[in-house]
Parts: sequence; structure tokens; C-alpha cells
Amino acid sequence: MFQDSGGFSSAYDAGLRMGGAFELKQVTWALRHALHSPEAAADPVLSEALLRVDVTGWFGAMPWRPGCTPLRHLPAYENYLLEQWRQDAFSDYYRTPAIYGRGFYHRFPDAPSLHLGSWYDPYVRSTIENFTALADLKQAPSYLVMGPWTHGRRCETHAGDVDFGPRSSLDGNLAPSYLDFRRRWFDRALGREAGPGDDLPAVQYFLMGGGDGRRNSAGRMRHGGTWRADRHWPPTTTAPVALYLIPDGGLSTAAPTTPAASVTYDFDPRHPVPTMGGQVTSGEPVMSGGAYDQNAPDARVHGARDPYLPLDSRPDVISLTTPPLERDVVLAGPVSARLHISTSAPDTDFTIKLIDVHPPNPDYPHGFAMNLTDGIVRCRFHRDAEHPELLTPGEVYEIEVTAPDTANLFAAGHRIRLDISSSNFPRFDVNSNTGEPEATARRTATAANTVHMDARHPSHLRVWLEGGLSALR
Repeated sequence: MFQDSGGFSSAYDAGLRMGGAFELKQVTWALRHALHSPEAAADPVLSEALLRVDVTGWFGAMPWRPGCTPLRHLPAYENYLLEQWRQDAFSDYYRTPAIYGRGFYHRFPDAPSLHLGSWYDPYVRSTIENFTALADLKQAPSYLVMGPWTHGRRCETHAGDVDFGPRSSLDGNLAPSYLDFRRRWFDRALGREAGPGDDLPAVQYFLMGGGDGRRNSAGRMRHGGTWRADRHWPPTTTAPVALYLIPDGGLSTAAPTTPAASVTYDFDPRHPVPTMGGQVTSGEPVMSGGAYDQNAPDARVHGARDPYLPLDSRPDVISLTTPPLERDVVLAGPVSARLHISTSAPDTDFTIKLIDVHPPNPDYPHGFAMNLTDGIVRCRFHRDAEHPELLTPGEVYEIEVTAPDTANLFAAGHRIRLDISSSNFPRFDVNSNTGEPEATARRTATAANTVHMDARHPSHLRVWLEGGLSALR
């Protein structure tokens, strides 16, 4: 089995939803396919109506209702979309084999499998889970290949506004071409004679980073990177490390000792934090996948407003960083944050974003804050994805916010940064803070959201570092 850029392990956890929040790429994906539908092909008036849809305008007019969506002229597609959106809890809807490999691994044949993905693809989690599960359950070998691309762009060297260098594409590096790469793998899998150099490591991944951070001729930041091989994921050279959140904006390897410390912000669903890149596909014209400078939103960013200040300047973003690193630090593996939170609302969201902060240079005098991966949790699902449970305002809860895995070299002088907030729109739908389902809620409320960071509530970022804790000492 050769699985490229997809293969749901659980669409509820990655692909349709993440942490209970709905991935709005489903809207733009459905619109794109509606334009090529048999109905549109047979009806030039319908085709023209779909071409004239003001997608950006509709994304500013949520929530939608039947007959009041950008797919209003094609009811079958509109019903398809709204049904997905309403299915907010994990249920039999998500347990079908096509989108829930996790429940059917035992039925997969015991045959070699290769799982090809990319760090800026919505299916990072699925790709790695499928590889790991089949490697554990089957006798036949399982292989993982992860590049620095967006969805399916394995032959390009850039993702968004960042370039990873000529070594980053699959073509010319892992094989002369993508088709040759597939052929050679199937030759091995089917028992044909393998030629010299055809031995394939269990894991090949592109470690982003190591470039000079300057702007190239195409206007992209040179982040660089290199291919690595291992027999396991996370890599055998890495170990988990906790970086504790400090109220003054720091990340520390030392657990907090203060008896009380926290940061509170107001989350207004009418003014969500805009999406700037990330693991997005099929999102145009309202969002694009890849790596972008979080210091420099502009008119291309849906929801960004003049004077286009850095995202961490917003009062509803908690930004925490390490001091400048004294030496190179390699991060490769899962990313999550264990947060102790409270809120004034019966339900709300918490988001995380991991960022590589480049120091200033002549091309980027304000530095370059490069997004690596991000995640979200809808708090009514904090105990159980199948049975939502509203929060008691003011009570402290412990939640886990998981982001897709990544691999990056934070060069000496760079900083590791974690941004925490409560929205990432339009990548995810926005919580109304009322406790009502997002697909039907018409009202919103501003929530006072608190992240606790004290001895009793040691909120922390968890990452896998080469050399473990010693990498930061």
C-alpha cells in the first residue's frame, strides 16, 4: 500500500475536525468541487452563479443556515457541508471505514505500506498514526516519509513564504523523480530484485532549518533544511521535554514555584485571530497553507486589519518564548500543551501555535516568526469527544491541546515560541462562547479566558528534543 497525502486515521481528529473544532477548508473544498459538478456542467446559469460567489464575504457572515450559505444554489452540496458541520461530537458518523482507519487496522492486509506526508498538510497526524499503527500490528514493513511541503506539493522547495532549499523536494533527492520513487518502492514491496542503494530506511523526514534566514530572489525566507533517516518516529535520538509557561512571557525548563500566577484575556468571537498559514489545503481564497511570518500580516490574510501589526500584539494572544538559544536545538516529534484553564463562559476554545523566531537581519529587520504547527481544543469535549460537557464558569480544568508533529532545527540565536489564544479563523470555525453548537448558534458572548501558570497548575508545552533536556542546558 502506497498512501500519499491522506488516508484518514480518524477524520474527527484530523481532516474534518481537530479537537472538536470544524475545519473550514471543507467549505472551500466543497465550493471548488461544486464548480465541476454534473449539475454545474449541465446548467450554465448555475455555473455562473457558483463562479460569482463572494467567498470572502460569506466567511464574514457566519453562522450559516440552510438556503443561506455560499452553496445555496446547489442543495446537495449544501446539505453535505451542513451535515458535517452539525456532527460536532464523535459518533458513528465518524466510524465508517473510509474515514476511520483507527477502528479497522486489524482488517488491513499484512502487506508492506509506505506513508508519504508533509509538515504543512492537514493529514500529518493521520499519516504518522497510520505508519505507527501498521508498524506495530503487522509483520510486513511500514515506512514513513515526511517532507516540508504543503498538500501534494512534494516536488516544490517552498511552503508559503518560506523556502527550504534545493534539497527539500522529493525529486532529485529521495529519487530522480516521484514516479521513479514509487516504482522503486513497489519493486521492493513486490519482491522484485532491488538494485544497489535501494535499501529504504523505515523513517525519512525533512528537518527544517539551518538556512541563513535571508530573502531569496523569489521573495521567500531561506530557512533551509536536510533529510534525515531513522528506524522510529519520534526519532530515536529525541526525548520529551516540558517547557513551563511563565506569566511574564517566558518558557522555562524549571517548573513554577509561585503559589498563584495566571494570564487572563478577553476572547471576542466577532474578532477572531486570523489564520496565517499552517496545515491548510484547498483553502483559497480565504486561507493558504505553509509557513508565514507571524510578525507581518497583510491584506492577503483574511481578517487582518490595518495597521497589520504582529499577531502577538493582540491582547487575546499569550506569547511565550525561550531566551535566545545558545546552540542549535533539534525538535522532532509530537507537540502538545497541557494547560490549566478557567473561563467565564460555559464553553470556549483554546489554541496553540509553535513558532521558530528568527533574529533580525537586513531583509527582515523585525525578525521572522515562522509558524511550524498549531492545534485547538473545544472545551466542551475536554473529557469525552462523544459526550460534550459544558464548563462551570470560574472552575479550573486541565486540558491537552495537541498539534500535529513537526521537525525543525532552531538555530543558535533563535527562540522557541508558543502562542496561546482561543481562535484561528478561518482555519477553524469560531466558538460562540454560549455553549450552543457552532453550526446553528446566532448569538456570541465575550469570554474572559485564563491560563494558570503556578505551582498547583504547571501549564507547559511538551516537545521532543534531540538530546532531551540537555539540549537546553
